[in-house]
Parts: sequence; structure tokens; C-alpha cells
Amino acid sequence: MINVPDTVGYAVPEEFGDLIRRINERLKNLNENVILSVHCHNDLGLATANTLSAVRNGADKVECTINGLGERAGNASLEEVVMALKVRENFFDCHTGIHTKELHRTSRLVSHLTGLDVQVNKAITGENAFAHSSGIHQDGLLKDKQVYEIMSPEEVGAESMELILTARSGRHAFKNAVERMGFETGDAEDFEQLFGKFLTLADAKKEVYDHDVFYLVTQHRTVEAIGKHLYELESFQVVTNDLYPTATVKLKKGVETVKGSSVGDGPIDALYSAIKSLVGLDVQLKDYKINSLSRGKEAIGRVNIRIEYEGRTYSGRAMDTDIIKASANAFLNGINAVLLDAVKE
Repeated sequence: MINVPDTVGYAVPEEFGDLIRRINERLKNLNENVILSVHCHNDLGLATANTLSAVRNGADKVECTINGLGERAGNASLEEVVMALKVRENFFDCHTGIHTKELHRTSRLVSHLTGLDVQVNKAITGENAFAHSSGIHQDGLLKDKQVYEIMSPEEVGAESMELILTARSGRHAFKNAVERMGFETGDAEDFEQLFGKFLTLADAKKEVYDHDVFYLVTQHRTVEAIGKHLYELESFQVVTNDLYPTATVKLKKGVETVKGSSVGDGPIDALYSAIKSLVGLDVQLKDYKINSLSRGKEAIGRVNIRIEYEGRTYSGRAMDTDIIKASANAFLNGINAVLLDAVKE
């Protein structure tokens, strides 16, 4: 085996590919059993491109890492190289033995173990890799997924595509979100009024989440029958200390209001314990993550959670300047997803 490393990430694809082609031709003339390997770094952001250029020109083996981890700017990203070879197999005329459905889970595991988050817009495994906010993209995807997706989220073990509602989202995407939550969109005039309110909210909040859509629809008109199955946060109080962190929560479900308190290991644990006791679902929290979306005293925090219930995984997220409130709404969004599944079945 002969390994050719671009140790400092200086190469560019055409140059590196030509080098590999010349080395490959000479090595195979001497011994056809020689394995030519490459090792690329990402200092110029070209590690994946250089690796693929090497494969195209005869490299038999490539060295890469999960999430592109490595010295300085990192190494070639395994998930990017593998999926490029799979999606464009006819072009590269080769394949790997990697089980691609494990890519997403492996990426999350490595991120958890190292404490190094994956950037949200990273190819293949980033949080936004299969999320679409452009109105024209959303409309096309809802008509035919193949319009804007060259691979499905399921191929890499990710959840189904997500349409992030923003002021750029069109009527089709908003209508899909309303129907996905179990509500009727009403007649054309009623829907236009509701869509106008959505645009006003989207201009103010930038991103609109499930609990926002729920609030919009329920405040706009009488709650449909299925809305009675969903929970909405009415008020809460959290007291944290090193003895008994306590949370008191008041939830609204249709016209019914329920209230309860619980203690926990910390403020979020107490909050989630109170919510679980009120909804009566023994859901298990699998992931909890906070990101800051802005700067300063009034910074907006986004909370993403994943819960498990009866062997299924559900996700929820919410955004607010109060991260405790965002945490509660994200958890409720996950629980409402469970309830919507139960109603549909």
C-alpha cells in the first residue's frame, strides 16, 4: 500500500487528481496488486473534493473521518465522500461497503462523545441538510420530493425532510403544516386570512414552529375536534436551587386546563417531569440541545429535543428569548407529535 497525503491541505482537485493518476499508472505497471491510498486535509475546504478527484483518477483507498474531524480544519469527511460516491456512482464507477443508514446516527454519536457540534448546514449530517425554507423549494418538494432532493434523508438514517416555515414560505408549505397538525385549512377566504397572520408572525419571529402554527390556527377560529387532543403551554414557574429544583406548569388542552408541580435534578428535569405527569405519557428524553440564534441580552435561544415513546422517536423544537419557555414548548411539540400519531391511527 502506498499512501499519498496532502498533509497541509494545499492541493486543489485538478492538481491532486493528476498527481494520483500519474502515480497510479506507474505503480500498476510495476505491480498491479499495489493499493494506492490518499489522505486529505481541509485547510482550504477542499478535502472532500481532493479525495473524490483522487478516486476518479485511480485511488483504491481513502482516509477520512466522521464529521471531518482532524488536525486544524480537519480531514476529508467520511459521510460526504461516501454519499458522493453513492449518489454519483455512474460518474465515479466505484462504490464502498459502508452502510449509509448508519451515517447520521454515527455522526451524532461522535458529536456527543467529543462535545464538538456539527454545523447546522453541514452536508449529509447537518441539522439543515434536509430542511427547506425557500418557498419555491417547499412547493416543489411537496409536489415531488425528487425535484430538490438528490438523496432521501432515510438513506443516511436521518428523519424525513423538514420544511422550516419562514416569511419566504409559500401557501403550499403553510397549508401542509396546518394539515399535518390535524386542522382543516377552511375555505379560500378563511385560509388567506390565516396565511396573512402567518406572514406577520414569520416577519417578527423569522422561523415559525409547530406550536406557533397551533396557536395561529386555534386563535384564528374555533378549534377543530383534533385540536382537543393537543397541549398548549399556558403558564409556568421554575425555581432552581441545589436542594429541590421545582417546576409548576399549567397546560391547556382544548377548553380544559390542567396544573401540576414536580421536583427534579435541575430546572429542566423538574419542568419535564411536571409536563409528563400532566399529559400522562411516559416519554423518554433522548436528546436535548440549546443553540443561541442571536447576540446580546435579548438573545433568542432555540431548543431541539428528541423523545422516545413505545419504540418510536419524535422530535420537537421551539424558539424564545426565554430558554426555559423554549424548553417547555419543544417538549410539548414532541408530545403533541405523539398524540397526533395516536389520533391518526
